[in-house]
Amino acid sequence: MRYIHYISLIFLTLFHPSGFKNMDKRSFIKGLTLASLSAPLSGKALADWISQAAHKSPAELSGDEPFWAEIRRGYRLKPDYINLENGYYNIQPSEILEKYMGHIREVNYQGSYYMRTVQFDNKKKVAARLAGLAGCSPEELIITRNTTESLDLVIGGIHWQEGDEAIMAEQDYGSMLEMFKLVASRYGVVNKIVSVPNHPSSDEQIVSLYRDAITPKTRLLMVSHMINITGQILPVQKICDMAHAKGVEVLVDGAHALAHIQFAIDDLHCDYYGASLHKWLSTPLGAGILYVKKENIAKLWPLLAESPKKADDISRLNHIGTHPVHTDLTIHDALDYYSRLGGARKEARLRYLQQYWTSKVRGIPGVVVNTPVEPQRACGIANVGIVHIKPADLAQTLLTKYQIYTVAIDTANVQGCRITPNLFTSLAELDVLVRALKELSQLP
Repeated sequence: MRYIHYISLIFLTLFHPSGFKNMDKRSFIKGLTLASLSAPLSGKALADWISQAAHKSPAELSGDEPFWAEIRRGYRLKPDYINLENGYYNIQPSEILEKYMGHIREVNYQGSYYMRTVQFDNKKKVAARLAGLAGCSPEELIITRNTTESLDLVIGGIHWQEGDEAIMAEQDYGSMLEMFKLVASRYGVVNKIVSVPNHPSSDEQIVSLYRDAITPKTRLLMVSHMINITGQILPVQKICDMAHAKGVEVLVDGAHALAHIQFAIDDLHCDYYGASLHKWLSTPLGAGILYVKKENIAKLWPLLAESPKKADDISRLNHIGTHPVHTDLTIHDALDYYSRLGGARKEARLRYLQQYWTSKVRGIPGVVVNTPVEPQRACGIANVGIVHIKPADLAQTLLTKYQIYTVAIDTANVQGCRITPNLFTSLAELDVLVRALKELSQLP
């Protein structure tokens, strides 16, 4: 009965103009969550549900709310707030979480026997599957602990000489910028920082931005596949081709792109690519990948010393000591879930969610959307600000007054809150965000 009661509340909110105003917001959020906890589908039942929608294109399915309501039921959601900060960590569906717990128990059961016998073969098998998802050779990809480790391994592993130059953007992830500062102070590297416009007029504008910063001393160019603070997707292949024509290698920060948008690393023409798996692939915390083009493997120093191996064997870059191997095993389960759902369906839904709410607030006086409007330039992530409200204050108000959890961004040319929905996000929740932004924009 409680489930039916909350469903009725949801419909009241969706179809009655005054529904949201006449009910307690916290009860509304709790209702959404409790409704999602009723008999979640998993395993074969979930696969059967997805197969029933096989006749629909990803675009058609992107707005099919009954379909995504069933996907939502596969998550255990906290009722205290609407979670619109999934970019840091995409929580696991209950199906994956339960399998993760099973792997923890099994590794604990086998103990050192597992660690000394099959752990390395199992990790290699998972890495091969990840290479299939990422679109590269298994000989060019290793499993790391996160994007920061992956990219820092490259930034710190290059044989820098004093006076070498590196190019990056002020919108790149802070940890990467700090690592470049470290190599600058250690080796005398000169860092050249560009600024990517939030609303570029064309791909060529962005490519030219990086091209104009290159000199004969440039060794490495780092570019974000998807800028973490705004969600803007950059024309990576065009940037790589331009840089290679000038003899410059390219490192790509793909933290938010893998399992979010569809692509193949081989098609990007980059030299190095790092990504996290606990973001859009929804693995347990502490999993990432590093791609190194085959001919570049021998150029890098490993993060930690490894026993002698061939210079072009990427596994020599992968020694990190004893680590949570049950996380590696769970990557298999996350890949199964992603494959069952379908990458094209996921991308289409995430883009639909972003465009659903941004289309309702773009153009409102006082509201600033820091993410491009063109569909090909963004997917699930977007950033929004209120002109007269500081980002930190906006984030706090959204949480305390509207029970919406986001993250404040106040750096470079971006002032606002990053809004990052997930597959479990409902349109009713995004309507709460839209109402909040409209109300806050009208405050003096």
